[in-house]
Amino acid sequence: MTLRALALDFGGTLAVPGRNPDGRTVLEVLRTMPGTDVPDTFVAAFDHVHRITREGDRVRDTHTSFADEIRHAAALCGARIPDPEAVAEPVFEQVPDSRVIRRAAEALLRIRERRDLVCVLACDTQRPESVRRRTLAEAGIEECFDAVVLSCAIGLRKPNPHFYAEVERACGGIAREQIMFVGNTPTKDATGPHVYGMRAVLIAPAGRPAGLAEAIGVIDHFADLPDYLDRAAAGRADPRIRFSRGSPPHARR
Repeated sequence: MTLRALALDFGGTLAVPGRNPDGRTVLEVLRTMPGTDVPDTFVAAFDHVHRITREGDRVRDTHTSFADEIRHAAALCGARIPDPEAVAEPVFEQVPDSRVIRRAAEALLRIRERRDLVCVLACDTQRPESVRRRTLAEAGIEECFDAVVLSCAIGLRKPNPHFYAEVERACGGIAREQIMFVGNTPTKDATGPHVYGMRAVLIAPAGRPAGLAEAIGVIDHFADLPDYLDRAAAGRADPRIRFSRGSPPHARR
């Protein structure tokens, strides 16, 4: 079936992962916001809440909002924070986002120039859409994306099947069999989409992980994706073969 859309992970795929804010950073931002009264004990409270919340989210494949983390931490330490929903954007403006890899950006631009494919950013992140879009714009690739699906916006994380359903909806009616998910985490970016019914390509510099379904393609780097797509269009991309730029058709297994 003809490929009509790409769903792309971000951190580790298109970008070098950035850091997350700690309690000290959040405290400093909160104290600049009107109407807040936040004690020093907020730092430990936030770090505790963030740790146990993320552990629970990973088990359930959910994403607790940053605002709810702020509320829970405030309740633990007696802080007064009138508008927790307004905290995320100023916090993440203080914490550098992931750095887009130049080779990956160039590859994405080539794909968009040469192929008529819908492109959706699909990633787990705490960063608000406005912050992530600014990162994409600074790297010159925001216009490459027709839509974004972020775990923080929908309250679900990969590999929750409802996350992939949101990606499918973002593709505007394109059948899941015509969507290719590309990312660097086997369970979330390869097996999960494959089980849902999408095509999948895993970025795996160390080679194909044991047990990965043979129908899932493997490449070394996102920069290899344009050539992989060319081979697939020509009927020469065997998903069982690990492919990198410059590799011969009998690339390493």
